[in-house]
Amino acid sequence: MDFRTDLALEAAENFPALSDTDCCHTRKTEGDITVTRLEIRSDTAAQTLGKPIGTYITLELPPLTDDERTLGTAAKLISREMLSFLPKEGGVLSVGLGNRAITPDALGPRTADMILATRHIQGEFAKSVGLSDLRSSAVLVPGVLGQTGTESRELVQGVCGVVRPAAVIVVDALAARSVHRLGCTVQLSDTGISPGAGVGNHRQPLNRDTLGVPVIGIGVPTVVDAATVAFDCGLPEKEIEKITPKAAGLVVTPREIDLLIARAARLLAAGINRALQPDYDPLELISLALG
Repeated sequence: MDFRTDLALEAAENFPALSDTDCCHTRKTEGDITVTRLEIRSDTAAQTLGKPIGTYITLELPPLTDDERTLGTAAKLISREMLSFLPKEGGVLSVGLGNRAITPDALGPRTADMILATRHIQGEFAKSVGLSDLRSSAVLVPGVLGQTGTESRELVQGVCGVVRPAAVIVVDALAARSVHRLGCTVQLSDTGISPGAGVGNHRQPLNRDTLGVPVIGIGVPTVVDAATVAFDCGLPEKEIEKITPKAAGLVVTPREIDLLIARAARLLAAGINRALQPDYDPLELISLALG
């Protein structure tokens, strides 16, 4: 049975026979966090896994809903991996995708709220307040098609035409194939993001081809299919197939989703702020962004 997932690592677990020429990965553990780097190298692997050619980095960490003790370490690792994708110079546009009014989909907007925008801090003013070394950063929350009548890609393309960033960071909630991935997995990739893909509502993609600059996608799984829950609970595939027609449109999210989103957004914002402004405390930058 084929379960939907936004995580390249989960997709690759179903096809261990792929050769290193097509797909390879390395894994290392740093404290309580496991970092896996997966490279999809060929069209064959891309078609097999259902993911674009590119690099996918997965951080597996203790559940964010249990405590935040790993936040500092995880943010540092997110920053390090993000810097491997970002150009060394030039401004960056951070985009928070999703619907703020729907908690499992609010990760993008909530993260964007805590990313410090600095594009307007420049010239003599920047020098006078001692912030002349800030990297230019802009932040956008485009909303969703049902709210704006406009595709997120169209809005981001318009802003890119004005801001002219060297790269774009896109934050979005993801879907997983296993309930054990919820709230304890972070994925970064250099392939961008397709808004709504996690819940089967595919919108226009945000990637290098559509925006003309490197696009780094980052997210945390917040939902799974109802059929996935049934499978994880040990229901036989034949029984799952019987209920799937009625449950095909159902997605499930944890009871503690409010806490998960709050902590995941704080983690991603800290990682992004650290990558963009490495000389400053990322948590202080969050306070400035919220202030």
